[in-house]
Amino acid sequence: MNGLYDLGECSLEQVHALVARARELREGAATRRFDGKALGLLFFNPSLRTQASFQRAAGKLGLALVQLQGGAGGVWGIEFEDGAVMDGANAEHVREAAPVLGRFVDVLAIRAFAGMKSLASDLRDPLMNGFRRHAGVPVVNMESALWHPCQALADWATLEQHAIAPRAKFVLTWAWHPKPLPHAVPNSTLTMAAQRGMDVWLLRPRGYDLHASVIEQARTLAQRSGGSLTITDDREAALRGASAVYAKSWGSHECWGDLEAEIKLRAPLREWCVSADWMRKTERARFMHCLPVRRNVVVRDEVLDGPWSIVIDQAENRLHAQTALLESTFAALERSPRQPSNARPILETLP
Repeated sequence: MNGLYDLGECSLEQVHALVARARELREGAATRRFDGKALGLLFFNPSLRTQASFQRAAGKLGLALVQLQGGAGGVWGIEFEDGAVMDGANAEHVREAAPVLGRFVDVLAIRAFAGMKSLASDLRDPLMNGFRRHAGVPVVNMESALWHPCQALADWATLEQHAIAPRAKFVLTWAWHPKPLPHAVPNSTLTMAAQRGMDVWLLRPRGYDLHASVIEQARTLAQRSGGSLTITDDREAALRGASAVYAKSWGSHECWGDLEAEIKLRAPLREWCVSADWMRKTERARFMHCLPVRRNVVVRDEVLDGPWSIVIDQAENRLHAQTALLESTFAALERSPRQPSNARPILETLP
């Protein structure tokens, strides 16, 4: 592996190998160690599972850890637009920040959510792609404006752990939330299930479609792997015969950057909360969510605390999947070592 941006960019063989390795690690297999190598973690947004699991994975692999936090009290504000006149809040450009960190560490992992102000900007995934272009080392996406591949990899491993067949019916359902959320998790969940070859149903109210490019990618992946994709607002049809129900809220593209319009659009949709009644319509489905989750808003207590829920297994598998991913990434670096900087000593360049 040479970093990871979107799980859909990986071949099925690569994903199967990572999932198999994650399963071995979950069952207690020893990891390889890469003493003397360093992993950088840069968080521009909050994290519980991602931060803890990457820290633990680094320890298992013998990696030195450089962890940085964006925002107040952390790293400088980072500009990502080329040609920007930097007379505002941002004090550093990604063109300098990324290669500097790339000189300090061997692999760099970044978390940078969508800004939720400009849809055109978020669709470019500018901060993540700026680091990918300029870091000079493999970059792992810990959730960006568009994708959350580490969550998707762990979810795939969780489906395998619970013996949910590759051709089973998988429902990704929108759920109500008091505010609009980014699309990275639903984008990655939809394409992950399609790539696995599942009978994927996207259940959402009108106005909450995922982006056309993501739908196109999911259809392409489903076609390659023998799966299917159905988009509907018919809850009964979607839940009937389902083996997995994955709940997540996300914002409407129609209201992107307009909070007042978004709140008005979702106001009548509070019944989109997964309950026991939903789950009883399925084929003894498992309930999934990436966490954190708002109880009795996105999903009822009766589901989270009931026999359907496998959300804790999903969270645990973040550790095993990311350990497998980092192990693969650092092993690839051993096979193709990074070349040293070609910069000459300053004294040699002075007149």
